[in-house]
Amino acid sequence: MRRARIEFDKPLQEWDGFGINYVEAAQTRDYATSPQEYGGFSTLSEEDRQAILDLVFGDDGLKPGVAKMFLDPFHQPEPGPDYNMNPNVIDMAAYDHETTTRWMRYFMREGIARTRARGQDIETLVTLYGPPAWMTVQRFIRGRDLDPAFKTECAKYMIAWTKHLRDVEGFNVKHISLHNEGEDWQRWPLDGSTDDRTSHDYNLYWPPEQVADFVAFMPAMLEAQGMGDVSVAPGEPSNWYRFHTFGYADEIADNPEAIAGIGLITSHGFFSGTYGRWYGDHRSVGVDTLREARPDLHTWVTSTSWAQMDVMFVNQLRNGIYSAKVNAIIPWAAIQTATWVGGDPNPGTAIRVDGQGGYTVEAGYHYYKQVCRAGQPGMHVARVRCNDPEIGLLAFVGGESGHPDAFVVLNIGTEPNETTLELRGQSTSAYSGFRTSPDERYVPVADLIVANGQAGYVAPPSSVTTFYAQ
Repeated sequence: MRRARIEFDKPLQEWDGFGINYVEAAQTRDYATSPQEYGGFSTLSEEDRQAILDLVFGDDGLKPGVAKMFLDPFHQPEPGPDYNMNPNVIDMAAYDHETTTRWMRYFMREGIARTRARGQDIETLVTLYGPPAWMTVQRFIRGRDLDPAFKTECAKYMIAWTKHLRDVEGFNVKHISLHNEGEDWQRWPLDGSTDDRTSHDYNLYWPPEQVADFVAFMPAMLEAQGMGDVSVAPGEPSNWYRFHTFGYADEIADNPEAIAGIGLITSHGFFSGTYGRWYGDHRSVGVDTLREARPDLHTWVTSTSWAQMDVMFVNQLRNGIYSAKVNAIIPWAAIQTATWVGGDPNPGTAIRVDGQGGYTVEAGYHYYKQVCRAGQPGMHVARVRCNDPEIGLLAFVGGESGHPDAFVVLNIGTEPNETTLELRGQSTSAYSGFRTSPDERYVPVADLIVANGQAGYVAPPSSVTTFYAQ
């Protein structure tokens, strides 16, 4: 007998929100001669840009609660005048935070304005995509190794970008993440060169010891800049398997200053179920290791694949929440053009910009909308269970957040699935529903009426249905 249960009276981790990421400069080795604007807003009319912003941030849009903003390698052409002197002195005039970030800042500025207009905000994380060439041992863009002589300069580089976004743009930046997939040492030849692999985006190799060191010493630098409320995250390995097995969690846990300094646990959440070099799962072992010492730590997935922009994409998000025990998920670039050298290895997205002045809303947008609107900041994840592997459940408790309880039903199978849903601790007997499937795009469905704690629902194949408490 199939059994499925949503337990609103059993809240789990606090939920910080689903998120958004606009990618601008990501690959070009020489921005002056070959600028890159991967998100594509520069190719659209202002009318179309505003329409997309409404689709993402508007009252009827995705309503993301968190965001990620990259820091590319072109913000500082040479060391500042205070190089190797007082680590707490940052000359903001030494940085150009605007040339390569125009459209990313525009996207976030407009989106935050819409979000704040309804009384909410977007908690933002900045990620070092790659440092300037002169900070690397190799002395070129995407050189593999950080020159130890520029360790403090690298920290200043990240802090200066954060300070600019907070003080000039007024963004709610709360976290600095050290790297983008810097665990993958196999991306470089042994000499640390790029090997002409221009299809790769910016990276720097971050061994676990280097990560733990930065997590330990950067909080004091942030405090000196009046940003003691900004936390340091340990960067973003490709997946939770690597965060655990490559030694990042253990290295931080074994370093008293690092475990005291870390403010957020981060990783990408790319999944591959085939054993081999690219294997990646949703394990929580590394997260559990750090939370043993710091139960207060929240955990974010800061990039993950849109898969085929279908129900399996949402199923991966579900596993990140319940298996990796995360508090937020931000998929890879939600707005994409076709300008990625060699083709984007993660081509799924929400909005596709054609580079010729047009755009399309992809299926990924509608599948993401099913969960993004349901899980708003300040809610809690609710405990769920089901004994049918083709039915996936996730649920959020509104509590004092002001958002309605919500739960999501996935059918990853190829046939309709009739399920009796048992609801415990529900705040209402009626739920409004919306569904996305191969033939539907976030369409209303009949209200779900709960009687004696139960309700029947037939989930179409490959569908995601979200129910909101009325």
